[in-house]
Formats: sequence, structure tokens, C-alpha cells
Amino acid sequence: MDRLRRCADQNQEILQMIVNDCTRMFENKEYDSNSHRKLSPASSFDMDKLKSTIKQFVRDWSEEGKVERDACYQPIVEEILKSFPKEKCDVSQISILVPGAGLGRLAWEIAKHGYACQGNEWSFFMLFSSNFVLNRCSHVNTFKLYPWIHQFSNNVRSADQVRPVYFPDVNPHDLPTNSNFSMTAGDFQEIYSENNSWDCIATCFFIDTAHNVLDYIETIWKILKPGGLWINLGPLLYHYENMANELSIELSYEDIKNVMLQHGFHFETEKESMATTYTVNSLSMMKYCYDCMFFVARKPQ
Repeated sequence: MDRLRRCADQNQEILQMIVNDCTRMFENKEYDSNSHRKLSPASSFDMDKLKSTIKQFVRDWSEEGKVERDACYQPIVEEILKSFPKEKCDVSQISILVPGAGLGRLAWEIAKHGYACQGNEWSFFMLFSSNFVLNRCSHVNTFKLYPWIHQFSNNVRSADQVRPVYFPDVNPHDLPTNSNFSMTAGDFQEIYSENNSWDCIATCFFIDTAHNVLDYIETIWKILKPGGLWINLGPLLYHYENMANELSIELSYEDIKNVMLQHGFHFETEKESMATTYTVNSLSMMKYCYDCMFFVARKPQ
């Protein structure tokens, strides 16, 4: 327990750095920083979000997450490179949107190839953390987190629970000169409403975050340029399915595909059962594996 407490203290140091950085970024000039605000305990919902965000550091910005990134992000990046080759177009003029960007690694990988890429994220937990990694980290493996200290089940060894993960595994500032890379905060459907504005939409573990996935399909169809591509990889673990006070419509992949075809999408690539994990603890005795759908669909000219 002493070891776990020390690990929790180390995590708190990093989290406090992230919060302090964002407090300065969003500082209210009229707010008296010396005033005392009453702090209420974090809700269990917020704690779950926090634990999930810490694991996202593993998935997106650590060596340990490379296997997951290769399974989830690499097929999307390879499809972009194939569809928009540097030999045939000015990639800096190819606009690519990554909704549900999380901590920004997929969008960063796309921008590293020279494309104009924008990530979009709704969660403040993710936004604050991605801001810290992308804007404040400039050296490899500078920071240390203990992502598994809250997992008391399925540990083979006690040491597995308190092993550290270092981040970032690359220098996030290592992008091409004059690269066009950005992150936006807010609801995907509210922010993106301009017709025919993106060459490519890349979604990874995203479409099941919708209250109504039909709305996502409609938005993507609307904002894609004629001839544009929608590249998707992920399962259908609908986030609001079991929330009593939330609207949720859960469609099968077959139904989603039919709606896309009715909109006019043409499927160019479709692969079933691409196995991958999500923020997996590689040393745990229990691991969840998703059989993901991967597709590339084009909005006709």
C-alpha cells in the first residue's frame, strides 16, 4: 500500500502540472487567484474518466502502446498515404479531420506525413492532457505515470501493478516545417457544419460515441468534399446504451452500412474482424479484444 501511495503521489504531480498549464491557458483575468474556492470530492464518474485518460497516455504516447497503435492507427495512415500519395498531390493541401482525437496521436501521425490535419475532441480530460503532451513536452520519455495502480484484479505479480510508463515516446514537436496541425474543442456535430470542406475524415473508435449514429453519418456526408474519403476503424460499443437518462440508438453494422449506401457512399475497402485492444494492460490476466470493422467509403464526385 505504501508503494501504491507513492505511485499515486507521482501521478498527482503530473496531473497537477496538466491542470496548472490549462489553468493558465484558460485564465479568467477577473478571477482572484488568491480567493478560496470550496472543493467538493470528485464523483465516481469523473474518477472513471480520469483513470481512462491516464491509460490513454499509454495507448497514444508510450512505447507500451505501440502494438495497439500499429493495429488501430496504422491501417488508417496507410490508407491515407495510398489514397493521397505525395507523388501525385501536394499533401499540405489535403485536409484531414480526426473526430474523437483523444490525446491526438493519430492526428499527429497524419500531420507528420505532411497533411493538413485537425483533431477534434469533446472531453476536457482529453483536451487538457493532449494540450500538455503536444505543447509542453519536447523531449522523449521525460514524464512517468503509473497507469495500473487502480487495477487490483488479475495481477500476476505485485510489481506489475506499480510498474511505470514513460511518455512521450517521440518528440511531439518533431513535425515538418510549416506543418498545418491543430486540435479543436467541442461537439463534433456542432463545430463542423460547413458543406464540402474536408478531403478525408478519419474515425477510430469513434462512431459508437454517438447518441444517434445516423447523425454522425449525415454530418460526415455533409462536410466531406465530393470525391472525399471516410476511413473508419472500430467496434460498436455504444457509449450511451445503458444510460437511463440518455437517448441512444444502437444499430448493427449492417444497418449502418445500408444507411451509408442510401446517402450515396461508395465502399472501396471493407474488412471484418480486425482484432485489436483498447488501452490494454499487457501484463493483466484478463484482456478485452475487439473484432473491429474497417472500411473506406467515398463520397462520389
